[in-house]
Amino acid sequence: MEQLLWAEHCTRRLTIAQLLLSAEAAGRSGGASGRRGRRGGRVARCPRAALPTCAGKEAGIGGVRALRPAPQPMGPPPLPPPPLHAPAAPTPPGLQPDRPGPAALDPSLPRRPPPSSCPPPGLARRATVWPPRDVGRDSCFPRPKDRTMPSELSKAEEKPGVCPHRPGNPAENGKSDTARCTGLSEKERKWIRPDMPSKCTWQLGKPTSESPHYHVSLAQTPQIMPDILKKIGNTPLVRINKIGKAYGLKCELLAKCEFFNAGGSVKDRIGLRMLEDAERAGILKPGDTIIEPTSGNTGIGLALAAAVKGYRCIIVMPEKMSMEKVDVLRALGAEIVRTPTTASFDSPESHVGVAWRLKHEIPNSHILDQYRNASNPLAHYDTTAEEILQQCDGKLDMLVASAGTGGTITGIGRKLKEKCPGCKIIGVDPEGSLLAEPEDLNKTDKTIYEVEGIGYDFIPTVLDRAMVDKWYKCNDEESFAFARMLISQEGLLCGGSSGSTMSVAVKAAQELKEGQRCVVILPDSVRNYMSKFLSDKWMLQKGFLKEEDIMINKPWWWHVKVQELSLSAPLTVLPAVTCERTIEILREKGFDQVPVVDESGVILGMVTLANMLSSLLAGKVRPSDQVRKVIYKQFQKIRLTDTLGKLSHILEIDHFALVVHEQIQ
Repeated sequence: MEQLLWAEHCTRRLTIAQLLLSAEAAGRSGGASGRRGRRGGRVARCPRAALPTCAGKEAGIGGVRALRPAPQPMGPPPLPPPPLHAPAAPTPPGLQPDRPGPAALDPSLPRRPPPSSCPPPGLARRATVWPPRDVGRDSCFPRPKDRTMPSELSKAEEKPGVCPHRPGNPAENGKSDTARCTGLSEKERKWIRPDMPSKCTWQLGKPTSESPHYHVSLAQTPQIMPDILKKIGNTPLVRINKIGKAYGLKCELLAKCEFFNAGGSVKDRIGLRMLEDAERAGILKPGDTIIEPTSGNTGIGLALAAAVKGYRCIIVMPEKMSMEKVDVLRALGAEIVRTPTTASFDSPESHVGVAWRLKHEIPNSHILDQYRNASNPLAHYDTTAEEILQQCDGKLDMLVASAGTGGTITGIGRKLKEKCPGCKIIGVDPEGSLLAEPEDLNKTDKTIYEVEGIGYDFIPTVLDRAMVDKWYKCNDEESFAFARMLISQEGLLCGGSSGSTMSVAVKAAQELKEGQRCVVILPDSVRNYMSKFLSDKWMLQKGFLKEEDIMINKPWWWHVKVQELSLSAPLTVLPAVTCERTIEILREKGFDQVPVVDESGVILGMVTLANMLSSLLAGKVRPSDQVRKVIYKQFQKIRLTDTLGKLSHILEIDHFALVVHEQIQ
């Protein structure tokens, strides 16, 4: 059992370790403080009743972000301004003249009729649920003639549309989920599970002409592009020269460099496709708001398209995701809401749950829902797979791709099964995720991993695991090591998940012979991870590098053991103490955080003053609630036998650490 000895790095009380580290800290001009400054973005965290805002001050420690909301103007939220250089266009027929429309929208696209004071016969004015209430796994948008959202129909008029994928009323499908959220209103409990069973009608050998979906063909890249969205797709296929030889591969190893897309990742394809399909179906209209729960890359793709087309964009993402992604999203004009990394997907506090809550609070908003939207795999079926086949002249023996939502491997896999049936599809899933098959592969005690953008704790609707011939599990250490190799040896500035796919490719491709070909999908660029795996200090702190792997001049105290310090037992609270009393204790003692331990001394987690205050402001807890409801479980531990050098690395990234030791019962 771990027993807590000492909590370090409080704002008003300095410890011996800090005094020892102060000499090194004084010599750094940018160092850790610069990183902390970058971490402290003005980002809203899980607002309950207010709209997300970037115009607030953030306070908090230990990686917990809390918002002090800026004063909000009365009335509806502001709409995005029209493009600076676009001439004023006449209001299209049927649109409200006081709502600016996207500059890049095609006026020929179908539009909804203007709202009237009375609903059409048989229609009830009810809150629109997006995605459509009767759209199921591999859902598709209704065709232009079906512009009425299913949630707008009365019970008597609900009827199936042209898409055969619809499973029925989600209110019935999700009864167990709505019953769980007892603290939410009836409106807030409406959500559609992202792991609903598929009713997709795709079959191998079935002609595309029978598909209910809209399909696109590959287009030639113009010499002068009308906008940056034309730079999405047609990514290069690059030969891997050194890594394959180093691991004894006989086959040709090729990398599909998806980080050459305009937004820097493979998700640009689905962001643009989902948005344009929604426009084509008449669902998105000028002035509407796009909300999307995402690990970041899909959000960047959507924010990029929304910036060009003039939509308001709100991205909901877990706290684990890098600050570089947050900075890029903010630069693109998106509003950002952060959610707890540890929240399960079906929790009201997850990025999925918060996105649906915001959707019900914000008028004219839509969740395009990459987990269920058929445009996700269709983007790769129509373009990515076709590009690979053209670049390989139809000769391909193996494809290796990682899975997040599963749209990439599903869309590419289906097209290759049709046109290149001998090609083996290899799926990559991180340890701690449960996408792989057979289920025995997913057995692990690990629940959190550092690689971003791949893996989930549920099976997304769009993932067709039948397309994968064999699954491999990857781990963080190999993923980051191979990502660094791709950068240093091949010159490919790719992200951590690219290292995941390459680490599996060198294993899976061992069975291929000379003259055969393996294509590896590299999903995103290193831009999003400059402060993570690209940093030696981050790699050391996370345990992915050893001290001897890098040469640095170490101060005299570097190898001093933590146990040589004079440590005192820290202030702790029991989980049954109320939030109100805990705040009083912290303010009285001058601390910003305190460990929560049970009566036997087992550490349950941490609570921070900032986290409790933000939870109270958001209405997620009441002052009389027990402090166990706001426990923060992501924090760094260090043992008595560890060195001050290791503690130094932790404090360069995190705001505090707990010193623990093992007790034999």
